[in-house]
Amino acid sequence: MIIDAHHHLWRPERGYTWLDAPELATIRRPFSPADLTAELTAVGVTGTVLVEGGRCHRDEAAEFLGYAADTAPILAVVAWLDVAADDVSATLAAYRRSRGGEFLVGVRSQVQGEADPDYLDRAEVRRGLAEIAAAGLTFDLVIRADQLPAAARAAQAVPQLRFVLDHLGKPRIDQGTAGLRSWHGPLAAFAANPNVTAKLSGLVTEAGPDWSAEQLRPFVEVAVREFGADRLMFGSDWPVCLLRSDYAGVLGALTAALPPLSDRDRADILAGTAVRTYDLARRLLPTRPG
Repeated sequence: MIIDAHHHLWRPERGYTWLDAPELATIRRPFSPADLTAELTAVGVTGTVLVEGGRCHRDEAAEFLGYAADTAPILAVVAWLDVAADDVSATLAAYRRSRGGEFLVGVRSQVQGEADPDYLDRAEVRRGLAEIAAAGLTFDLVIRADQLPAAARAAQAVPQLRFVLDHLGKPRIDQGTAGLRSWHGPLAAFAANPNVTAKLSGLVTEAGPDWSAEQLRPFVEVAVREFGADRLMFGSDWPVCLLRSDYAGVLGALTAALPPLSDRDRADILAGTAVRTYDLARRLLPTRPG
């Protein structure tokens, strides 16, 4: 079994203005549940977690939860939320009242867009994180490498919340040894918190246009060493990955970059960790429409 713990869907005309950048022309088109299902079938992926796509609007949550209700492979949704807002609890309650609200497993803010590397230290952010924890949801961290120290402090300050690090904190894989050296220490400090998990996702994008599995390997090996397989999960970051590779290429690169692992550890990275982190076991039962 393979679970893709991180992918997106979008219709650019609905407000995904970040796609206007010239270098993103390849992915500046609609990506639908039908497109996703075709990709999953081709590579043998069992199910997925749909993650907010940078629209930063509450309407996206209702749309994505509806997709999950109608699309069997979409097992869960990580919706957008302004973690610093003064109505976090009310917003989460409204999401859960939406059609498909039972598929909400976590939320994410676009923290990477905050210039302040210490944004996660702010009192209003910590308050929002505590409210997310009280709601029984996870918090996905899409952050830059320089924001990892604040993420580690947040994980320590809110131990009741499960933090999920997207894209390993976006290390500068394109800088090779220098990128590895500047990222390793902060990542290790973050991973030392028992309430954190990370996604082996988005790595081909950070590696640059001439990427290879060999480039990814040192970063993947560090992640396995610091987190352990039981706190790591595969994510395709499709369709963003199409800037560098197709879906099959991303999955193949990850498996090639992994160090030698037991069958159990490999199964954790490819499915088990995602199932535990996002409570997907009951959603894998064959009781939903195709």
